[in-house]
Amino acid sequence: MKVANIICIKWGTLFGPEYVNRLYSGVRRNIDAPVRFFCMTEHADGIHPDVEILPLPVEPFAEPMNAALAVANRQGAMRKVSLFRPGLVPDLDGPVLGFDLDVVITGDLTQIWRMAPGKIAMRHDWTEARKGRPTGHGSVFRFDPALHGFLYEDLAANPYQEVETARGSEQRYTSHKAMDRGVFEYIPNDWVVSFKYDCNPFPMNWLRRPHLPDDARVVCFHGRPKMPDAVEGYNGSFIRHAKSCDWLKDHWIDRTRADLGDAWG
Repeated sequence: MKVANIICIKWGTLFGPEYVNRLYSGVRRNIDAPVRFFCMTEHADGIHPDVEILPLPVEPFAEPMNAALAVANRQGAMRKVSLFRPGLVPDLDGPVLGFDLDVVITGDLTQIWRMAPGKIAMRHDWTEARKGRPTGHGSVFRFDPALHGFLYEDLAANPYQEVETARGSEQRYTSHKAMDRGVFEYIPNDWVVSFKYDCNPFPMNWLRRPHLPDDARVVCFHGRPKMPDAVEGYNGSFIRHAKSCDWLKDHWIDRTRADLGDAWG
């Protein structure tokens, strides 16, 4: 059976190793294939031994890229481009499904992993969709390193210009590059949902607990609250208020501990 290649990136200390472990567990419990899971990081302590660690590189184009990001006030926002480097994993075969760490797996990923052969796939960004603009959301992304090396090479060749064109947005850069080459497809909206927009929208968030849509396979916690806050309940703002969320604790914490053991959950 073909292996599902899964990748994430963790830099700095904002997210602890438990985020990687819970993502790894969520993926392997919800995909109909053996999993090869990679994490690019400079802090590997506490990450489950089955996760393959990739060193976080200092890119040769980092200085002009960071200069452009500083102008856009998006420092570090293009770091994920390192995942697209051709030959990053020499023995890698087939497409790669990537995730940000602030997501929770809640359903079958097999269709996302198998969809759109030869194309880059992302969900339509919620804000961009409301404004009628064609930009993908970067929390879930599917690509093939053998076919889509231009995602790395174009930025490496013209880092300041590419960051400026993308206005400092990695997801705009990635999705628009793919669209320009005719190799982009949207992941169905019902499969990748937003906690704040789809599960816990204002003003219903004051009346009921967060709801998990029936066909949701990935829940994105972009912005606030993040998962630990949402599990317990969140009162960070009037609009983003959330009652405690039992299904989130179940999928993100309890099932990971049952799968990997308490030490890794």
